[in-house]
Formats: sequence, C-alpha cells, structure tokens
Amino acid sequence: MSTPSPFPRRGAGLPPTLPKGEVMATYTTYADAQAAVDRLAKADFPVKQLSIVGNDLKSVERVTGKLTWGRVALAGAASGAWLGVFFGLLFFLFSPSGSSLPFVFAAVLIGAGFGMMFGLVSYAINRRRRDFTSTMQVIASNYQVIVDGALVNRARNLLTGQGEQAVAPVPVQAPAADPDAPETSRDPA
Repeated sequence: MSTPSPFPRRGAGLPPTLPKGEVMATYTTYADAQAAVDRLAKADFPVKQLSIVGNDLKSVERVTGKLTWGRVALAGAASGAWLGVFFGLLFFLFSPSGSSLPFVFAAVLIGAGFGMMFGLVSYAINRRRRDFTSTMQVIASNYQVIVDGALVNRARNLLTGQGEQAVAPVPVQAPAADPDAPETSRDPA
C-alpha cells in the first residue's frame, strides 16, 4: 500500500480517473496483486505503466469487543496521558531551570485525569447508540493489474517466468544411420 506524499505534485487538482490499458491478471487478494507488481519491478519492468484496481468494494466492520465503563476510563486515561507527555516534554525542553522533570510527571497525571473524564462523559452521552468497539475496512472482491496494451505480453511473460529471452530455433538433426540397416547406394545416373 502506498502512502501519499505530504508534498504537492503538479496536477494534484485533477480529478481521479480510471487507468487505461488491458487487464494483465486478476487476483483475489491485494497482497497477491502487490506481489505480482513487485516481481515485475525486480525484473526492470516499467512499473509506471501498471495500476492495481480493486473491484466490487465492500465496507466491512469487525466487532472487536464490548464497551464497559472500565475500558472507556482506561482508554481515556491512556490517550490523555500521551497528551500530558507531550505538554510535559514541551515544558521540560523550554524551561530555564533543569528542575522541571516533576512537571512532566504532573502533566502526565493531569492529562490522564482529563482524558478519563472526557472519555467517561462521551461514553455516557453515546452509550445507548454504540456499546461496542470495532474496526472498519474497505475491501475489494478482486484486484486487477492493469498495464499499457503495448506491454501486456511482456508483463505476462515476466510473471510466468519466461522473461524476455528470444526463443532460439532448435536445430534439426538428421536421423542417425541405423548400423543394422542394409546399405543402399544411390546411383546419380
């Protein structure tokens, strides 16, 4: 999976379009499609001519557990503590005296307390609507590797292991003479 660059590119304002070309192969998992593109990249194939297209997208939510008051309090305290660590380290770095390390611990405790309170209040408000935790994914039923039409045969050959080697004609040898066969003479006249 690729990560978007934080730096803008030329043409970043263009609307997304479907890639043009031929379907080189169809895979059931994204990992298989990615492995095929990786094999082509290792074979020095021009990978800028490839695209992976997911078809028949589905949204899948997997329930991971039931929310309880204890879990909500613990999760809120943990996220608040991380925020406290951040502010405590800022105080530590920019304090003129070297004795600001206790401020870091105080910031962690205060952050954990506020995080716990915020988590419990938001859970109390939303409790009847959502009493479970889950993860959400968007998956495709199949993935097609699309390649420019002029390069599709080359890509298929590289994936099947034939590579780009030219097939040399096999020399045809004359049948070997049978030592037990009677000799016949040819008369040119």
